[in-house]
Amino acid sequence: MSRLTIDFYSNALCRPVQFKMIVPNDFDDRWPPEQKRKGKRMKTIFLLHGYTGGAENFVPENLMSLYNFAVVMPNGENGFWIDGISTGHKFGTFLTEELVGYVRKTFGLAMTPDETYVMGFSMGGFGALRASLANPDVFGKAVALSPALIIHSIAHMKQDDPGEMANYEYYRECFGDLETVEKSRHNPEVLIEKLAAEGKKIPDLYIAIGLSDFLLDRNRDFHKWLSDHAIPHKYFESAGGHDPHFWDEWTKKIVPTLFED
Repeated sequence: MSRLTIDFYSNALCRPVQFKMIVPNDFDDRWPPEQKRKGKRMKTIFLLHGYTGGAENFVPENLMSLYNFAVVMPNGENGFWIDGISTGHKFGTFLTEELVGYVRKTFGLAMTPDETYVMGFSMGGFGALRASLANPDVFGKAVALSPALIIHSIAHMKQDDPGEMANYEYYRECFGDLETVEKSRHNPEVLIEKLAAEGKKIPDLYIAIGLSDFLLDRNRDFHKWLSDHAIPHKYFESAGGHDPHFWDEWTKKIVPTLFED
């Protein structure tokens, strides 16, 4: 495994940034690993962390070797992987344009949607859904583990509302006008309706949520919305909470299915 830490300047964030990357391109000839996609072009997963988290890898490296894919781990701070309203807070542009463009230009990876997937947990799960639906020409598949589908919860929030995880100012910085957020491009439902109206392909969506997760009802609502609108997707529920144990379990279950084609 080649483990890289890379610095470059982000115009979207108005500062130097750093991301991590793991590329399965070096092996011991004495014990070569099994490779199911040997000889095929390497694919790439952009891996998004959650609220208060940081860039780290939670994809087992043996799967990376087995299915021949790299993992890119950016730091999105607490920006929900979308463009905030302040200068230097364009975390959506940073991910979908700058970072993908840098990886393409520098490494020749993630050149097409078929080669480029996005995956995340909690805030990163929301980010994975939103990034793929807003950029189906970039990401072919999205995996959302315990996604923070909070749009309908924060809609119409007032300045003196305490908030569940953060205050009004935080949510407004990330999402803009909370009176109209449900109709904005931050809402995955709006993005899906737009793609459907334009006759564009919707990325393959994978969602998993724990039965003890505080986000369970919101994920069930989104699953129902997708089903009611006949949007193909794969949705899973199982025992577990909003924690690394659940994300580790479902990473191991879902990642192999991404490469079945």
